[in-house]
Amino acid sequence: MNKRSRLRWLNSSSDNRKSKSGPANQNRKWAGIFAIALTFVFGGAVAQAQQPNKIFRVGILGTEAKERKERIAQYLRELGYIEGKNVIYEVRASGGVPEPFADFAAELVRLKVDVIVAGGAGAVRAAKNASATIPIVMGAVNDPIALGYVASLAHPGGNITGISNLSPELSGKRLELVKETIPKATRVAVLAYRAESMRTSIKETEDAAKFLKIKLQLFEITAADQLDRMFDAAKKQRADGLVQIQAAFLAPYQRRIIDLAAKHRLPAMFNNQAQVEAGGLMSYGANRAHMNQRIAAMVDKILKGTKPADIPVEQPMKFEFAINLKTAKQISLTIPPNVLVRADQVIR
Repeated sequence: MNKRSRLRWLNSSSDNRKSKSGPANQNRKWAGIFAIALTFVFGGAVAQAQQPNKIFRVGILGTEAKERKERIAQYLRELGYIEGKNVIYEVRASGGVPEPFADFAAELVRLKVDVIVAGGAGAVRAAKNASATIPIVMGAVNDPIALGYVASLAHPGGNITGISNLSPELSGKRLELVKETIPKATRVAVLAYRAESMRTSIKETEDAAKFLKIKLQLFEITAADQLDRMFDAAKKQRADGLVQIQAAFLAPYQRRIIDLAAKHRLPAMFNNQAQVEAGGLMSYGANRAHMNQRIAAMVDKILKGTKPADIPVEQPMKFEFAINLKTAKQISLTIPPNVLVRADQVIR
């Protein structure tokens, strides 16, 4: 290689080395280092967020809190919440007496629960008074707007959402089924809990009775020892049937109410299938399994960061009609075929 060729080769090699270590290559080098750093920082954050190290506390408050806990826990388990592993349930049941709700709600606040599932208007009121920040999920409250729990169903506002059991069709349908079951019925007794939260449901029942040309005998009670006198009075006033308006207060006394209806041979319409399975004659109401599934879904959303104000209050979408033919036979009542065929469940 002559001197001139050697110089040309050396210059070419030098240019190649400069090009490999030039600004573009340096940029690529630093970009790679930056990408690796981001991987460590954000990858570690994602991994940390995915670790199931958070143990949620779910408060359950109401007269049927123990039963509701079992139903809610079943659906939350399907969503990945395992009791004792990543969720703890704090159950506070009043046994039908409204007074302890305030103390129980305050206790749940002290325990710093992440959400409170409150069944019934009294439980919701107590939870609302106890905290304006802890999310509250209602379990089938008759008229949450009139009671001041939410601003509207679509936009609840505040810290409360859940299920509203307000539906004029329910009251009308129950009376309609009583009338179809007992075509000659002209007087129907109504068993209700005397409370402001029941006024809307009572008004709906009265409106339905006017349409169906049925005279109502309204009995509002505030204590369990009034039940015997109420049934005696209904029988003396020649009631042809009975409709019970749903109230959390009455839940602990269902066995007593069913027995008294059978004793007085009074065809009774209840609110849910469980009461028919326990010996009640008929029930028409929201599908409880579906309602508890929706409540569990709301709890899941809240635990994942959604605010109650952004979760619309839902109304029941699935309803069920149940008949107990054993009870019908016991009180010497024949269920018309056109009514029987419409039942979702028939207990024979």
